[in-house]
Amino acid sequence: MNTILGLDIGTEFIKAVLAKPGKKGNLEILGVGKAKQEEGSMYAGAVADIPAVVASCEEALISAETQAGQRADLTVVGIAGELIQGNTTTVHYARKDSNKPITEVEMNEIIKRVQQKAGEVARKTVALETDNDNVEVRLINSAIVALTIDGYKISNPIGFKGSDVMIQFYTAFAPLIHVAAIEKVCAELNLDLLTVAVEPFAVCRACLGDELDSAFSGIVMDIGGGTTDIAVVEDGGIEGTKMFSIGGRSFTHQVEEALGVDFETAEKYKLAFDSGKLDDALKQKVETALSRNLSVWLTGVEVALEDFGEDGSLPRNVLLCGGGASLSVLQEKLALSDWYQNLPFSRRPVIHLLEIAELPNLTVKDNVDLDHSFATALGLLRVGVDTLAGAPEENKVKAHLAKLLQN
Repeated sequence: MNTILGLDIGTEFIKAVLAKPGKKGNLEILGVGKAKQEEGSMYAGAVADIPAVVASCEEALISAETQAGQRADLTVVGIAGELIQGNTTTVHYARKDSNKPITEVEMNEIIKRVQQKAGEVARKTVALETDNDNVEVRLINSAIVALTIDGYKISNPIGFKGSDVMIQFYTAFAPLIHVAAIEKVCAELNLDLLTVAVEPFAVCRACLGDELDSAFSGIVMDIGGGTTDIAVVEDGGIEGTKMFSIGGRSFTHQVEEALGVDFETAEKYKLAFDSGKLDDALKQKVETALSRNLSVWLTGVEVALEDFGEDGSLPRNVLLCGGGASLSVLQEKLALSDWYQNLPFSRRPVIHLLEIAELPNLTVKDNVDLDHSFATALGLLRVGVDTLAGAPEENKVKAHLAKLLQN
Protein backbone atom coordinates (compact mmCIF):
# COMPACT_ATOMS: atom_id res chain seq x y z
CA MET A 1 0.00 0.00 0.00
CA ASN A 2 1.34 3.46 -0.96
CA THR A 3 2.40 5.83 1.82
CA ILE A 4 0.80 9.26 1.53
CA LEU A 5 2.20 12.63 2.57
CA GLY A 6 -0.19 15.39 3.61
CA LEU A 7 1.60 18.70 3.08
CA ASP A 8 -0.01 21.80 4.59
CA ILE A 9 1.84 24.84 3.24
CA GLY A 10 0.76 27.50 5.70
CA THR A 11 1.70 31.15 5.98
CA GLU A 12 3.42 30.66 9.34
CA PHE A 13 4.39 26.97 9.32
CA ILE A 14 4.75 23.99 7.02
CA LYS A 15 3.14 20.85 8.43
CA ALA A 16 3.94 17.44 6.96
CA VAL A 17 2.23 14.19 8.00
CA LEU A 18 3.20 10.81 6.58
CA ALA A 19 0.66 7.98 6.79
CA LYS A 20 -0.11 4.52 5.50
CA PRO A 21 -3.70 3.66 4.48
CA GLY A 22 -5.03 0.53 6.14
CA LYS A 23 -8.16 -1.58 6.12
CA LYS A 24 -11.65 -0.09 6.37
CA GLY A 25 -10.42 3.42 5.56
CA ASN A 26 -8.04 3.59 8.53
CA LEU A 27 -4.96 5.82 8.37
CA GLU A 28 -1.85 4.92 10.35
CA ILE A 29 0.13 8.07 11.14
CA LEU A 30 3.84 7.23 10.84
CA GLY A 31 5.62 10.56 11.18
CA VAL A 32 5.14 14.31 11.36
CA GLY A 33 7.27 17.36 10.66
CA LYS A 34 6.92 21.10 11.16
CA ALA A 35 9.01 24.01 9.90
CA LYS A 36 8.65 27.77 10.19
CA GLN A 37 8.16 29.80 7.03
CA GLU A 38 10.33 32.76 6.12
CA GLU A 39 8.69 36.20 6.14
CA GLY A 40 7.32 36.94 2.66
CA SER A 41 7.16 33.31 1.54
CA MET A 42 3.37 33.43 1.37
CA TYR A 43 0.83 36.11 0.52
CA ALA A 44 -2.85 35.78 1.54
CA GLY A 45 -2.45 32.01 1.85
CA ALA A 46 -0.78 31.51 -1.55
CA VAL A 47 2.85 30.75 -2.43
CA ALA A 48 4.76 33.97 -3.09
CA ASP A 49 8.41 32.80 -2.96
CA ILE A 50 8.88 29.30 -4.41
CA PRO A 51 12.57 28.72 -3.38
CA ALA A 52 11.87 29.84 0.22
CA VAL A 53 8.78 27.62 0.46
CA VAL A 54 10.73 24.66 -0.98
CA ALA A 55 13.41 25.09 1.69
CA SER A 56 10.85 25.11 4.52
CA CYS A 57 8.96 22.16 3.04
CA GLU A 58 12.18 20.17 2.80
CA GLU A 59 12.88 20.76 6.50
CA ALA A 60 9.41 19.55 7.53
CA LEU A 61 9.55 16.65 5.08
CA ILE A 62 12.89 15.38 6.40
CA SER A 63 11.52 15.41 9.96
CA ALA A 64 8.41 13.46 8.97
CA GLU A 65 10.28 10.88 6.90
CA THR A 66 12.97 10.43 9.54
CA GLN A 67 10.37 9.73 12.22
CA ALA A 68 8.46 7.40 9.89
CA GLY A 69 11.59 5.60 8.74
CA GLN A 70 10.46 5.73 5.13
CA ARG A 71 9.79 8.08 2.24
CA ALA A 72 6.43 9.19 0.90
CA ASP A 73 5.16 7.55 -2.28
CA LEU A 74 2.44 10.09 -3.03
CA THR A 75 1.71 13.64 -1.88
CA VAL A 76 -1.44 15.69 -1.33
CA VAL A 77 -0.96 19.45 -0.93
CA GLY A 78 -3.43 21.97 0.46
CA ILE A 79 -4.37 25.23 -1.22
CA ALA A 80 -5.96 28.27 0.43
CA GLY A 81 -6.49 31.98 -0.10
CA GLU A 82 -9.24 34.50 -0.75
CA LEU A 83 -9.36 33.70 -4.46
CA ILE A 84 -10.36 30.08 -3.84
CA GLN A 85 -14.01 29.78 -4.87
CA GLY A 86 -15.81 26.99 -3.00
CA ASN A 87 -19.60 26.99 -3.34
CA THR A 88 -22.59 24.68 -3.48
CA THR A 89 -24.57 24.88 -6.70
CA THR A 90 -28.14 23.57 -7.05
CA VAL A 91 -29.07 22.36 -10.53
CA HIS A 92 -32.33 20.83 -11.84
CA TYR A 93 -31.90 18.49 -14.78
CA ALA A 94 -35.03 17.57 -16.78
CA ARG A 95 -34.73 14.09 -18.29
CA LYS A 96 -36.28 13.44 -21.69
CA ASP A 97 -37.36 9.87 -20.90
CA SER A 98 -38.52 9.52 -17.29
CA ASN A 99 -39.19 5.75 -17.69
CA LYS A 100 -35.60 5.01 -18.63
CA PRO A 101 -33.29 4.11 -15.68
CA ILE A 102 -30.46 6.56 -15.05
CA THR A 103 -27.12 5.18 -16.20
CA GLU A 104 -23.60 5.95 -15.06
CA VAL A 105 -22.93 7.62 -18.43
CA GLU A 106 -25.94 9.94 -17.99
CA MET A 107 -24.96 10.78 -14.42
CA ASN A 108 -21.44 11.56 -15.56
CA GLU A 109 -22.85 13.99 -18.12
CA ILE A 110 -25.00 15.71 -15.45
CA ILE A 111 -21.98 16.13 -13.17
CA LYS A 112 -19.91 17.60 -16.02
CA ARG A 113 -22.66 20.15 -16.71
CA VAL A 114 -22.78 21.18 -13.06
CA GLN A 115 -18.99 21.51 -12.90
CA GLN A 116 -19.00 23.58 -16.09
CA LYS A 117 -21.68 25.92 -14.73
CA ALA A 118 -19.83 26.30 -11.42
CA GLY A 119 -16.56 26.92 -13.26
CA GLU A 120 -18.08 29.78 -15.24
CA VAL A 121 -19.29 31.41 -12.00
CA ALA A 122 -15.86 30.93 -10.38
CA ARG A 123 -14.05 32.46 -13.36
CA LYS A 124 -16.31 35.52 -13.34
CA THR A 125 -15.87 35.99 -9.57
CA VAL A 126 -12.07 35.69 -9.65
CA ALA A 127 -11.90 37.97 -12.71
CA LEU A 128 -13.93 40.59 -10.85
CA GLU A 129 -11.79 40.36 -7.68
CA THR A 130 -8.48 40.48 -9.59
CA ASP A 131 -9.63 42.90 -12.30
CA ASN A 132 -8.32 40.38 -14.82
CA ASP A 133 -10.78 39.01 -17.40
CA ASN A 134 -8.23 36.48 -18.66
CA VAL A 135 -7.69 34.67 -15.35
CA GLU A 136 -7.71 30.86 -15.57
CA VAL A 137 -9.15 28.65 -12.84
CA ARG A 138 -8.93 24.93 -12.21
CA LEU A 139 -11.42 22.59 -10.53
CA ILE A 140 -9.79 21.37 -7.32
CA ASN A 141 -12.48 19.52 -5.35
CA SER A 142 -16.06 18.42 -5.94
CA ALA A 143 -18.58 16.54 -3.84
CA ILE A 144 -22.30 15.78 -3.93
CA VAL A 145 -24.13 17.47 -1.05
CA ALA A 146 -27.66 16.23 -1.84
CA LEU A 147 -29.45 14.51 -4.68
CA THR A 148 -33.16 13.96 -5.37
CA ILE A 149 -35.22 12.44 -8.17
CA ASP A 150 -38.75 13.84 -8.42
CA GLY A 151 -38.38 15.12 -4.86
CA TYR A 152 -37.23 11.77 -3.44
CA LYS A 153 -33.84 11.96 -1.70
CA ILE A 154 -31.43 9.22 -2.70
CA SER A 155 -27.76 8.43 -2.24
CA ASN A 156 -27.07 6.82 -5.61
CA PRO A 157 -29.25 7.62 -8.68
CA ILE A 158 -27.95 4.77 -10.86
CA GLY A 159 -30.90 2.59 -11.88
CA PHE A 160 -33.62 4.99 -10.71
CA LYS A 161 -36.34 6.32 -13.01
CA GLY A 162 -37.79 9.83 -12.94
CA SER A 163 -38.05 13.13 -14.77
CA ASP A 164 -36.47 15.78 -12.48
CA VAL A 165 -32.98 15.26 -11.10
CA MET A 166 -32.00 17.85 -8.50
CA ILE A 167 -28.34 17.86 -7.49
CA GLN A 168 -26.59 20.05 -4.92
CA PHE A 169 -22.95 19.96 -5.79
CA TYR A 170 -19.98 21.44 -3.94
CA THR A 171 -17.18 22.62 -6.22
CA ALA A 172 -13.97 24.47 -5.44
CA PHE A 173 -11.89 26.30 -8.03
CA ALA A 174 -8.48 27.94 -7.67
CA PRO A 175 -6.52 30.30 -9.95
CA LEU A 176 -4.24 28.28 -12.18
CA ILE A 177 -1.21 30.36 -11.15
CA HIS A 178 -1.65 29.24 -7.52
CA VAL A 179 -1.93 25.59 -8.53
CA ALA A 180 1.12 25.90 -10.80
CA ALA A 181 3.19 27.28 -7.91
CA ILE A 182 2.30 24.24 -5.77
CA GLU A 183 3.16 21.90 -8.63
CA LYS A 184 6.54 23.64 -8.98
CA VAL A 185 7.23 23.25 -5.23
CA CYS A 186 6.50 19.51 -5.46
CA ALA A 187 8.69 19.15 -8.55
CA GLU A 188 11.61 20.85 -6.76
CA LEU A 189 11.16 18.43 -3.84
CA ASN A 190 10.88 15.39 -6.15
CA LEU A 191 7.45 14.60 -4.73
CA ASP A 192 4.88 12.64 -6.71
CA LEU A 193 1.85 14.95 -6.49
CA LEU A 194 -1.37 12.93 -6.25
CA THR A 195 -3.77 15.87 -5.98
CA VAL A 196 -4.28 19.39 -4.63
CA ALA A 197 -7.11 19.98 -2.15
CA VAL A 198 -8.84 23.09 -0.83
CA GLU A 199 -7.85 23.21 2.83
CA PRO A 200 -11.24 23.73 4.54
CA PHE A 201 -12.64 20.93 2.37
CA ALA A 202 -9.77 18.71 3.60
CA VAL A 203 -10.48 19.50 7.27
CA CYS A 204 -14.11 18.51 6.72
CA ARG A 205 -12.96 15.21 5.24
CA ALA A 206 -10.89 14.63 8.37
CA CYS A 207 -14.01 15.17 10.50
CA LEU A 208 -16.14 12.84 8.37
CA GLY A 209 -13.54 10.09 8.16
CA ASP A 210 -14.48 7.00 6.19
CA GLU A 211 -18.20 7.28 6.95
CA LEU A 212 -19.75 8.43 3.67
CA ASP A 213 -23.16 8.36 5.38
CA SER A 214 -21.95 10.43 8.33
CA ALA A 215 -24.52 12.69 9.98
CA PHE A 216 -21.82 15.12 11.16
CA SER A 217 -22.91 18.77 11.14
CA GLY A 218 -20.73 21.67 12.13
CA ILE A 219 -18.78 24.77 11.20
CA VAL A 220 -15.04 24.23 10.88
CA MET A 221 -12.78 27.27 11.29
CA ASP A 222 -9.15 26.77 10.32
CA ILE A 223 -7.30 29.84 11.63
CA GLY A 224 -3.87 29.92 10.04
CA GLY A 225 -1.12 32.49 9.94
CA GLY A 226 -2.41 34.44 6.93
CA THR A 227 -6.01 33.36 6.40
CA THR A 228 -9.07 32.00 8.14
CA ASP A 229 -10.77 29.19 6.23
CA ILE A 230 -14.36 28.32 7.09
CA ALA A 231 -16.42 25.32 5.99
CA VAL A 232 -20.05 24.52 6.76
CA VAL A 233 -21.09 20.86 6.94
CA GLU A 234 -24.72 19.69 7.25
CA ASP A 235 -25.54 16.00 7.72
CA GLY A 236 -22.22 14.94 6.23
CA GLY A 237 -22.57 17.20 3.17
CA ILE A 238 -20.25 20.17 2.61
CA GLU A 239 -22.45 23.21 2.08
CA GLY A 240 -19.56 25.45 1.06
CA THR A 241 -16.26 27.06 2.03
CA LYS A 242 -15.22 30.66 2.55
CA MET A 243 -11.86 32.28 3.24
CA PHE A 244 -10.64 35.72 4.28
CA SER A 245 -7.19 37.16 4.80
CA ILE A 246 -7.07 37.62 8.56
CA GLY A 247 -5.07 35.07 10.53
CA GLY A 248 -2.57 34.75 13.36
CA ARG A 249 -0.06 37.15 11.84
CA SER A 250 -2.57 40.02 11.82
CA PHE A 251 -2.90 39.59 15.60
CA THR A 252 0.88 39.76 15.90
CA HIS A 253 1.02 42.90 13.75
CA GLN A 254 -1.56 44.51 16.02
CA VAL A 255 0.63 43.80 19.08
CA GLU A 256 3.66 45.05 17.15
CA GLU A 257 1.95 48.35 16.37
CA ALA A 258 0.37 48.87 19.80
CA LEU A 259 3.55 48.19 21.78
CA GLY A 260 6.07 49.66 19.34
CA VAL A 261 8.16 46.47 19.14
CA ASP A 262 9.46 44.41 16.22
CA PHE A 263 7.45 41.53 14.75
CA GLU A 264 9.53 38.80 16.41
CA THR A 265 9.09 40.34 19.87
CA ALA A 266 5.38 40.86 19.24
CA GLU A 267 5.03 37.19 18.30
CA LYS A 268 6.75 36.16 21.56
CA TYR A 269 4.39 38.39 23.54
CA LYS A 270 1.38 36.92 21.76
CA LEU A 271 2.47 33.34 22.46
CA ALA A 272 3.37 34.18 26.06
CA PHE A 273 -0.03 35.81 26.68
CA ASP A 274 -1.70 32.48 27.49
CA SER A 275 1.24 31.04 29.39
CA GLY A 276 1.13 33.50 32.29
CA LYS A 277 4.70 34.62 31.61
CA LEU A 278 3.84 38.30 31.08
CA ASP A 279 3.62 40.78 33.93
CA ASP A 280 0.20 42.33 34.52
CA ALA A 281 0.89 45.67 32.83
CA LEU A 282 2.31 44.05 29.67
CA LYS A 283 -0.42 41.42 29.61
CA GLN A 284 -3.08 44.15 29.68
CA LYS A 285 -1.48 45.94 26.72
CA VAL A 286 -1.23 42.73 24.72
CA GLU A 287 -4.85 41.82 25.51
CA THR A 288 -6.05 45.26 24.38
CA ALA A 289 -4.18 44.89 21.08
CA LEU A 290 -5.51 41.37 20.50
CA SER A 291 -9.07 42.44 21.32
CA ARG A 292 -8.89 45.26 18.78
CA ASN A 293 -7.98 42.79 16.04
CA LEU A 294 -10.60 40.32 17.25
CA SER A 295 -13.38 42.76 16.36
CA VAL A 296 -12.15 42.93 12.78
CA TRP A 297 -11.71 39.14 12.63
CA LEU A 298 -15.25 38.52 13.93
CA THR A 299 -16.62 40.78 11.20
CA GLY A 300 -14.84 38.55 8.69
CA VAL A 301 -16.45 35.48 10.26
CA GLU A 302 -19.91 37.05 10.07
CA VAL A 303 -19.49 38.04 6.42
CA ALA A 304 -18.21 34.56 5.56
CA LEU A 305 -21.25 32.89 7.16
CA GLU A 306 -23.89 35.27 5.75
CA ASP A 307 -24.41 33.14 2.64
CA PHE A 308 -25.17 29.99 4.61
CA GLY A 309 -28.26 28.87 6.51
CA GLU A 310 -30.73 30.71 4.29
CA ASP A 311 -33.09 27.71 4.19
CA GLY A 312 -32.84 26.92 7.90
CA SER A 313 -30.28 27.43 10.60
CA LEU A 314 -26.53 27.12 10.82
CA PRO A 315 -25.12 24.16 12.78
CA ARG A 316 -24.26 25.16 16.37
CA ASN A 317 -21.17 22.95 16.62
CA VAL A 318 -18.11 25.14 15.83
CA LEU A 319 -14.74 23.40 15.63
CA LEU A 320 -11.53 25.44 15.73
CA CYS A 321 -8.21 24.29 14.32
CA GLY A 322 -5.00 25.82 13.01
CA GLY A 323 -2.30 27.61 14.97
CA GLY A 324 -4.35 30.79 15.45
CA ALA A 325 -7.09 28.83 17.23
CA SER A 326 -4.80 28.48 20.26
CA LEU A 327 -5.43 32.09 21.33
CA SER A 328 -7.61 31.94 24.44
CA VAL A 329 -9.06 35.42 23.83
CA LEU A 330 -10.25 34.28 20.42
CA GLN A 331 -11.94 31.19 21.85
CA GLU A 332 -13.54 33.24 24.65
CA LYS A 333 -14.81 35.92 22.25
CA LEU A 334 -16.46 33.31 20.05
CA ALA A 335 -17.95 31.49 23.03
CA LEU A 336 -19.21 34.46 25.05
CA SER A 337 -19.84 37.47 22.79
CA ASP A 338 -22.93 38.19 20.67
CA TRP A 339 -21.21 37.95 17.27
CA TYR A 340 -23.69 35.29 16.11
CA GLN A 341 -26.97 37.16 16.71
CA ASN A 342 -27.40 38.45 13.16
CA LEU A 343 -26.79 34.98 11.72
CA PRO A 344 -29.32 32.11 11.47
CA PHE A 345 -28.25 30.18 14.57
CA SER A 346 -31.09 28.65 16.59
CA ARG A 347 -29.10 29.16 19.80
CA ARG A 348 -25.64 30.27 20.90
CA PRO A 349 -22.98 28.24 19.05
CA VAL A 350 -20.88 25.75 21.00
CA ILE A 351 -17.17 26.48 20.52
CA HIS A 352 -14.35 24.02 21.06
CA LEU A 353 -10.95 23.06 19.68
CA LEU A 354 -10.87 20.17 17.26
CA GLU A 355 -9.36 17.25 19.15
CA ILE A 356 -7.25 14.89 17.04
CA ALA A 357 -8.39 11.98 19.22
CA GLU A 358 -11.99 12.66 18.11
CA LEU A 359 -11.20 12.29 14.40
CA PRO A 360 -12.40 8.93 13.05
CA ASN A 361 -10.33 6.19 11.40
CA LEU A 362 -6.94 7.34 12.70
CA THR A 363 -4.20 5.29 14.35
CA VAL A 364 -1.32 7.36 15.72
CA LYS A 365 2.04 5.88 16.70
CA ASP A 366 3.06 6.48 20.32
CA ASN A 367 6.04 8.66 19.39
CA VAL A 368 3.97 10.94 17.10
CA ASP A 369 2.79 14.21 18.67
CA LEU A 370 -0.25 15.81 17.02
CA ASP A 371 -2.51 18.71 17.97
CA HIS A 372 -5.30 20.76 16.36
CA SER A 373 -2.81 22.65 14.18
CA PHE A 374 -2.25 19.43 12.17
CA ALA A 375 -5.95 18.96 11.32
CA THR A 376 -5.55 20.26 7.76
CA ALA A 377 -2.63 17.94 7.00
CA LEU A 378 -4.65 14.99 8.34
CA GLY A 379 -7.56 16.01 6.13
CA LEU A 380 -5.26 16.12 3.11
CA LEU A 381 -4.38 12.49 3.80
CA ARG A 382 -8.08 11.62 3.76
CA VAL A 383 -8.49 13.36 0.38
CA GLY A 384 -5.55 11.28 -0.84
CA VAL A 385 -7.27 8.07 0.20
CA ASP A 386 -10.46 9.25 -1.56
CA THR A 387 -8.51 9.97 -4.74
CA LEU A 388 -6.80 6.60 -4.75
CA ALA A 389 -9.80 4.45 -3.89
CA GLY A 390 -12.83 6.51 -4.95
CA ALA A 391 -14.72 5.08 -1.96
CA PRO A 392 -14.37 2.20 0.51
CA GLU A 393 -14.85 -1.15 -1.21
CA GLU A 394 -17.53 -2.22 1.25
CA ASN A 395 -19.71 0.79 0.35
CA LYS A 396 -20.52 -0.04 -3.27
CA VAL A 397 -23.61 2.17 -3.37
CA LYS A 398 -21.72 5.45 -3.31
CA ALA A 399 -18.53 4.16 -4.90
CA HIS A 400 -19.93 4.72 -8.41
CA LEU A 401 -20.63 8.38 -7.71
CA ALA A 402 -17.33 8.92 -5.92
CA LYS A 403 -15.45 7.61 -8.93
CA LEU A 404 -17.40 9.92 -11.23
CA LEU A 405 -16.20 12.89 -9.17
CA GLN A 406 -12.52 12.13 -9.71
CA ASN A 407 -10.91 14.60 -12.06
